[in-house]
Amino acid sequence: MAPAFTLRAATWSADQKALQAVRIPVFVVEQKVDASEEFDDVDLVCQHVLAVDVQGTPIGTGRIDSHGKIGRMAVAADWRKHGVGFAILDKALEIARSKGLNRVYLHAQLSAVGFYERAGFSGYGDHFFEAGIEHLAMGRSL
Repeated sequence: MAPAFTLRAATWSADQKALQAVRIPVFVVEQKVDASEEFDDVDLVCQHVLAVDVQGTPIGTGRIDSHGKIGRMAVAADWRKHGVGFAILDKALEIARSKGLNRVYLHAQLSAVGFYERAGFSGYGDHFFEAGIEHLAMGRSL
């Protein structure tokens, strides 16, 4: 049986510490992304999704902007392969639909392309680097 977790909508102004509690260990520590690149002004205007365990500890996050770009998807190492990432992505798609968007897109790290393909995304264009990590642009219709 998978461990229990819940999702909720979050904002940068109200939930910055909780969002950083996931993104710093995953992106800054594990993937060695410079904190100045990881946290940007886009955080202020995005709708964020926060996953927490039964104790309320942040375990996953993602964000979506008003144009349908999904980003900053991160799941704490101990929680990977438990459906947290798919749940966050589903919530981001729900948010996109509620905004009347008919398409979403993202920049997937190459190691995560299969994850996004399983969620209905298709890659396009050439590989490129963001924050020193190789990515592929991907999108899907809603």
